[in-house]
This record gives sequence, structure tokens and C-alpha cells, in this order.
Amino acid sequence: MVFVQLFLALIVILVAAEIFTNALEHLGEKLRISEGVTGSVFAAVGTALPETLVPLLAIFAGTANQAVNEQIGVGAILGAPLMLSTLSLFLMGLAVLKRRGLKGRLTPERSGLMRDLNTFLLAFGFAAIALFLPPEEAIVRGTMAAGLVTLYFIYLMLTFRASAQLVENGHGTEAHEKMFLARLGLPEHMVTILLQLALGLVLLVGGAKGFIHGVEEASRLMGISPLLLSLLIIPVATELPEKVNSILWIRRHKDTLAFGNITGAMVFQGTLLPAIGITLTPWGPDRAVLAGVLITFGAALWLRLMLTRGQLRLWHLGVNGSLYLLYLIIALA
Repeated sequence: MVFVQLFLALIVILVAAEIFTNALEHLGEKLRISEGVTGSVFAAVGTALPETLVPLLAIFAGTANQAVNEQIGVGAILGAPLMLSTLSLFLMGLAVLKRRGLKGRLTPERSGLMRDLNTFLLAFGFAAIALFLPPEEAIVRGTMAAGLVTLYFIYLMLTFRASAQLVENGHGTEAHEKMFLARLGLPEHMVTILLQLALGLVLLVGGAKGFIHGVEEASRLMGISPLLLSLLIIPVATELPEKVNSILWIRRHKDTLAFGNITGAMVFQGTLLPAIGITLTPWGPDRAVLAGVLITFGAALWLRLMLTRGQLRLWHLGVNGSLYLLYLIIALA
């Protein structure tokens, strides 16, 4: 029964991703904004809702065991960017391996991707340092959390400011397919776009919640601890919207949207969610947590170094996938 639920939830997520990305492309085209804003901000924040809800629900409305709630919260906060920077990027590349080959070029808009990665590395570095601050240092921890929130708003301003020039340079968002609701006879204007966007988002969150519930049931049968569950199992489910959206976009040669959806979500989850963890949980170093932080940082740094070289190749994302495999070995050991 659990596996039937997982299958049905996955179908809902796949359908929802098609509806959501289709509406998002039309929204970006209507607003005349760049693919960077559409992917890194609108798509990233929208599809990050499921993994954002998990730590919040665990901390504020979890079980009677507060220690378990905090373990799930911390694991979900740190597990999300780990999954995005390793497995999600790898699966995105795998989706076009046959078409482009191992040495195939990936062509996301460079300045926006570099901004995403730089912001994430800075934010995640601060979040990692905060792991070693004792709970008694409430003022320092609070200051660091406020700094992470401020950093995200600075990132938003820089991303929106760069949009107009990118549109002039040919990086504007374009919709290549008719809107789904318009095919049903509805007029193709902003209200219809927002309606379809909301429909896709509701289905994404609902499908992800159903998948999360199924994964939790399966993990209980497997006897996995709450921390490993939140680091390894839950992020696989909650990151499904980003994975599916990015796969759909990269198969349509929309590399900027595909990368932006993942790296923009990494920025969101590397700033706002650790700020919650720093202020509301013990946020201390655990072996599995530290390994996850180091591998996440290494995966993002690897992508940035390859981008700096000027030619991002498909095989580079294979390294990100191998880092996820390394983490599995460390965590399960």
C-alpha cells in the first residue's frame, strides 16, 4: 500500500510540474523578466515550499519528543541543499546524457548562475560556522541568523536589478507552448496565468506531502533513525518538484531555467532555512551533519570552479552525483 501511495504521489508531482513550468514561462514572458529571475526566484521559491514546510512542521508541530523534532528539523534544513547540489544536478544532467553526450556543453546564463553559487557558498559557510557556536551564545547566533536573512534580500535585489539588461541581451523568458488552461478555452491573460500557477503549486505541494508521508512509512519499516531519515530520505521526496522542473527545462534546451531552479532553491534554503535552524534548534555538529555540510559545500564549489573555467560540461555533473554517493557511504557507515 505504501508503494502504491508513492507511485500515485509521483504521478501527481509530474503532472503538477508540467502545469507549473508552463504557467511560469508565460508569467515570465508577460512580465518581460529574465530567465534568471524566473528560474532562480519564482520557480525556486515556489517549488521550495515542500522542503520549507518539513522543518517548520517538525519544530512547531511535531511529536511529543522535542529532541526528535529538532533532529528532523536540522536534518531537513541541511539535507535539502545537499540533495540539490549533488543528486538533483546529477539527475538533471542524466536526463540529457543521450542527446548531448558526456562532453556535451551546458549553457546557462553565466552571471546569474555565478551569483547564485557565490551567495550560496557565503551563506552556507556562515551556517556551518554557526554549528560550532554553543546555545548560550544567543546574541551571536541571532546576529548570524539575521545576517543570513539580510543576505537573501540583497541577493533578490541584485537578481532583479540584472533582469532588464539580460532581457535586452536575449535572455528573456519565452513560452514555447500554449498555456494549458488557454487550451480549455480560457482567455490567455494574467488572471489565467496566476490561476494555472496556483493550481500547479497546490498539486506540487500536495503530491510532495503525499510522497513524504509514504517515504516516512517506508523508512519506519526499514528502521532508519530520525536524523538519517531527514538527511537522506525526506529531501529525496521534497526536492522532487525541483528535479522534475529542471529535467523538463533542460530537455527543452532551457539551461538557464533548469540551473536557476536548482541553484536559486539552494540560495533560498542556504539562507532562510538555516536562519530558522540557528534560532530555533540546538544547531550543533553531528558526524552525519558535518559530512553533509562539507559535501554540500564541496559540490557547490566544484560547480563554481567549472563555471569559472568557461565551459560547463555534462560530465562535471557526474562528479556532483558521485559526491552524493560518497555521502551515502559515510552516513550509512
